[in-house]
Amino acid sequence: MEIKKLQKADLEGLLRLYRHLHLDDEHLEFEKASEIWAQSAKNDAISYWGLFLKSTLVSSCQLVQVPNLTRGGRPYCLIENVVTHPEYRNRGYGKTLLTSVLDYVWSQGCYKTMLMTGRSEESVLEFYERVGFNGREKQAFIAKPSNI
Repeated sequence: MEIKKLQKADLEGLLRLYRHLHLDDEHLEFEKASEIWAQSAKNDAISYWGLFLKSTLVSSCQLVQVPNLTRGGRPYCLIENVVTHPEYRNRGYGKTLLTSVLDYVWSQGCYKTMLMTGRSEESVLEFYERVGFNGREKQAFIAKPSNI
């Protein structure tokens, strides 16, 4: 098992894994995904992380470190797009990945990390709590354009 920041060479595997994140989501063409990857790669605050078994990407998440003018200048983080391939779920890979990513952000001096999920199954919520997230500390609000 290996956990690492993903590189451009991992993009195809990440796109395959994302097909299991939102089943009804529009799949990006590789060319468009490469453009988005290049934009992200220009910003050191944005990273993608993955857990590999041999050469297979089985779990991933996106991390955004946000500079902050409060909390003594300590940044905070957002974790999004957490997904584990269905064939590898309930084996601890997602927890191992998120624990490693949290260790990384704490080593970077971040004072908190936030994660939102659109899933409401109790098992999913309990999973995030076991990793160390508190779903009752704050309330999240989301705004979307009216055409979505």
